Amino acid sequence: MPSRGIDPPPMEDVGRLVDWALVEDGDGLDITSEVAVPSNESGDYVLIAREAGVFAGRIVLDVFAARFGDRGVIIQAEAQDGQTFDGGERLAVLSGSRRDILRLERPLLNFLQRLCGVASITHRFVDEVAGTEARILDTRKTIPGWRQLDKYAVRCGGGMNHRMGLHDAVLVKDNHLIGVPTEGLTQLTRDLVRRARRAEPRPDFVEIEVDSLAQLREVLTAGGPPGGADRVLLDNFSVRHLREAVEMRDAGPGAAVKLEASGSVALRSVRAIAETGVDFISVGALTHSAPCLDLALDVESS
Repeated sequence: MPSRGIDPPPMEDVGRLVDWALVEDGDGLDITSEVAVPSNESGDYVLIAREAGVFAGRIVLDVFAARFGDRGVIIQAEAQDGQTFDGGERLAVLSGSRRDILRLERPLLNFLQRLCGVASITHRFVDEVAGTEARILDTRKTIPGWRQLDKYAVRCGGGMNHRMGLHDAVLVKDNHLIGVPTEGLTQLTRDLVRRARRAEPRPDFVEIEVDSLAQLREVLTAGGPPGGADRVLLDNFSVRHLREAVEMRDAGPGAAVKLEASGSVALRSVRAIAETGVDFISVGALTHSAPCLDLALDVESS
C-alpha cells in the first residue's frame, strides 16, 4: 500500500533539474526522431516495471507533464509514492506526439529509475528491522544537486531523513573534536549544547559522534536534553559494544539521549544492530550505492 503524507520537494526545484536534464540531452533537438518519426504521428506508451520495487517520483511525472503538456503530451500516473509493485506492473501511461515522448523518454527514466532504486533499497532495510524500535536514517551522501530528491525517495521507501544539510542540525564529529581529551567531553558537551540551543535558527537536534564507550560515558554524563545532547552517534561500534552502549545510556543520567548506530551498515548486519536497542541506524548506502531499478517505456499494446 502507498505511504501517505510523503511530502515531495517543491515543484520548482525539481523543475530546474528536469530542465537541465533536457538541455544536456539535446535542448529540444532530437535528430533521430526527426528523421525516423513523422511529425504528426501520435501514440500511447506505458511505463512498465521490469522488476519488483517501491515507487518514488510522482513529482517528477508532474513536472514532465507540465513541461510537455502544451505540446499535447498527457502523462497519467498509475502508481503512488511509497507503493510497492511487482515486475510487469504499469506505473504510468503517456499519450501524444511520438517525437516528444521519445524526446522525454530517457531523461524521465533516468529520474525514475534512480528514485525507485533509492526507495526500494530503503524499503528492504526498513523491512529488515521490522519489530524493533530502530528507525532507518539516510545521510548526506547524496548526488550533488539531488539532495531533496534522494531524501524524498528515502521517505517513499519508509525511511527517515537525517539532517537535510549543514544548516538544520548540529552534528559534532571527530574532525570537530581534534585535540579534545576524552575526559573533557562532559563539559564540552554542555558548552556545545548551550551554544546550540541559543543559535538562530535553532537546530532541529544536537548530536555528538563518539568512537568508544569511554567517550560515550563522558557525553552521557552531561545528561539528556535540554542540557545535554539529543543524540549520540556511535561510529563503527561492534554489535557487542552497541549493546553495552544502550545499557550504559539506560542506566545513567543520559537515559533520554537517543543513540544512532552508523558505519558500514549492510542488509546482512542491520537486523543484529537494530536488536541491540539503538534508536536510529544511519545507512549511507541508501543513496551512495542504490542500484537503479529496471523500468522501461513500451508502446501500449492494443
